[in-house]
Amino acid sequence: ELFEKGQVCMIPSIRRLAAMVAEEGPVARVIRKKLEDTFTPSHLSVLCESHLHNVPRGAEMHFLVHVVSEAFEGKTVLQRHRLVNECLAQELREGVHALRIEAVPTSKWTGEAPEPSPKCLGGSKK
Repeated sequence: ELFEKGQVCMIPSIRRLAAMVAEEGPVARVIRKKLEDTFTPSHLSVLCESHLHNVPRGAEMHFLVHVVSEAFEGKTVLQRHRLVNECLAQELREGVHALRIEAVPTSKWTGEAPEPSPKCLGGSKK
């Protein structure tokens, strides 16, 4: 009975989610908490992308946030981004260098993940 069709599909997802949250650094955890408290999202992912950039190992400076929430209904992309930026204003002032925002109204989300971030060109390197 533990291996009913629906449960077998969920077990890897729960383990993956638990591993992701356990691996989050302190800045990512603060970002996650603030977004959860502010937007009560139906889906939220917070991904530190600092390892893709020329920063010290373990740095938490570049993030991708994917937030799906009823709070974004009827808002333009710019309005949604402003809401997320306002929510994370302190983090953006205190060390978060880059924030890629995917803020989606619940009615528009079909379960898709954001496109992968482009590779870092190292600032002035092209």
